[in-house]
Amino acid sequence: MTKLIIQIPCYNKEESLRITLTALPRQLPGVDIIEWLIINDGSQDRTVEVAKEYGVDHIVSLAKEFMAGLEASLKAGADIIVNTDADNQYCADDIPYLIQPIILHQPEIVVEERPIWKTKHFSYSKKLLQKLGSWAVRIASNTNVPDAPSGFRAFSLEAAIQLNVFNAYTYTLETIIQGGQKGITITSIPIRTNSVLRPSRLVRSTPSYVLRSLFTILRIFLLYKPLRFFLMLGSVPFSFGLISGIRWLFFFFSGYEKTMVPTLI
Repeated sequence: MTKLIIQIPCYNKEESLRITLTALPRQLPGVDIIEWLIINDGSQDRTVEVAKEYGVDHIVSLAKEFMAGLEASLKAGADIIVNTDADNQYCADDIPYLIQPIILHQPEIVVEERPIWKTKHFSYSKKLLQKLGSWAVRIASNTNVPDAPSGFRAFSLEAAIQLNVFNAYTYTLETIIQGGQKGITITSIPIRTNSVLRPSRLVRSTPSYVLRSLFTILRIFLLYKPLRFFLMLGSVPFSFGLISGIRWLFFFFSGYEKTMVPTLI
């Protein structure tokens, strides 16, 4: 018997959560039981009440959103865990495609690939940072995930047990890096996205998003690939020093050869 638990991190998502829950499935081919779980991160509106009204099976109220949901899903007996967003940006109709590879016992983590360049509400700088972040994660994890920041993803029971993420903001990146380093098979599939219901409350402004994302990318290298990071960092002054040294030697020997030319009498 296969149980799927769909977990949704929530913070003051009273209105959008209604739309998200309405779209979620209760029956899918290859799955015997489907349960819903929300991780309430201190909501001050009616998020929890809305969840109860719409028949959410599990409500977790802890600070570490992603890991709290993962641990609660495992305790509830999940065989497959899908992580989605309460803002309804991900298309719930694509959940069958997301979990199908895991049902067939192929990869253990499936990450959605969004159409980044076709997403109108993403600024150009955000699109570039999405690509830069995914590139950094590919290097750190030795995987080939094209859209690492995507939060719409599925985990097998075996993969979920092995993950341990401490930072709620960077869980999308760290789960891929940990999975790659632990030999967990990861794949991506292209999936649709819905129109944005409201601006993200995690991003106050584009400059703050840029700074936070750059810090996240830097942190990834420092935490998971420190040797490569410092080699890359040290290569810059080393290159300048090498060029300066070669240039000095060139002028030195050029001047020395001139002094050695014999004077004709």
